[in-house]
Amino acid sequence: MLTGLLGAFAAAVLYGAATVLQAAGVRRLRAVPAGAPLAARLWGGRLYAVGLGLDAAGFLASIAALRTLPLFVVQSAIASSVAVTAVLAVVFLGARLERREVVALVVVGLGLLALALSATPERAVRLGPGAQWLLLAGVVPVAAVALAGVVRRGPGSAAWLAVASGLGFSGVGVASRVLVVPDPWVGLLLSPTAWAIVGYAAVALVCYGLALDRGSVTTTAAVTFAVETVVPSAIGLLLLHDRVRAGYPVVAAVGFVATLGGCIALARRAEPPPEPDD
Repeated sequence: MLTGLLGAFAAAVLYGAATVLQAAGVRRLRAVPAGAPLAARLWGGRLYAVGLGLDAAGFLASIAALRTLPLFVVQSAIASSVAVTAVLAVVFLGARLERREVVALVVVGLGLLALALSATPERAVRLGPGAQWLLLAGVVPVAAVALAGVVRRGPGSAAWLAVASGLGFSGVGVASRVLVVPDPWVGLLLSPTAWAIVGYAAVALVCYGLALDRGSVTTTAAVTFAVETVVPSAIGLLLLHDRVRAGYPVVAAVGFVATLGGCIALARRAEPPPEPDD
């Protein structure tokens, strides 16, 4: 179980650090003069590239955690990456936290501790071929929600897109939890579950970007955090035999609510402020 917990918390740290690096990288890239050589532009965006690398590493760490830990623990830990972003933004980008955000950070930390104490190692159930194809087919209704957000106009558009993003990330979590890695790995090319991860991830990333473009960071992040944490956690507990350690259901519930609530309170930190000008 320790390996799974380390993977979950490593994913949170990697995702949080990636957000800060990408924010700093975008700022530096914008400072590159127009018409500068390609090498100069690539060098200016190097931090953004490193951030993408950390995102990839965080994704792999989350998959490793999902091999042995229930979804409600791992998804909560991933959502807490916003707390990591908040702290690193203070250290490296000169951001300032309000008092309520400091309280939220403490609440997130205590919530994660409670979830860690209530977790029990458990392998996910194996899905039959039919269930795997059904999981892949689930990309279609999620894409339909995304399409509804794209064609809508006005304030509701961003909310629809954020919900679609949260559902996409939920699908990634569920599919990663039940993924069976064949030997040799090339067999993943024929796995409906592996393709489900790709499909859900594509919808989630595109919708999150569109939602940020059309709405506020705070609302988009809060809705996405809520959906991507609550939905897969419920699926894990109801359908995938995820369990809470005996005698710890109340601790798990309190930890889950505290972590999610703290993350929502920190939602605006999902997009940290740019570095102050020198």
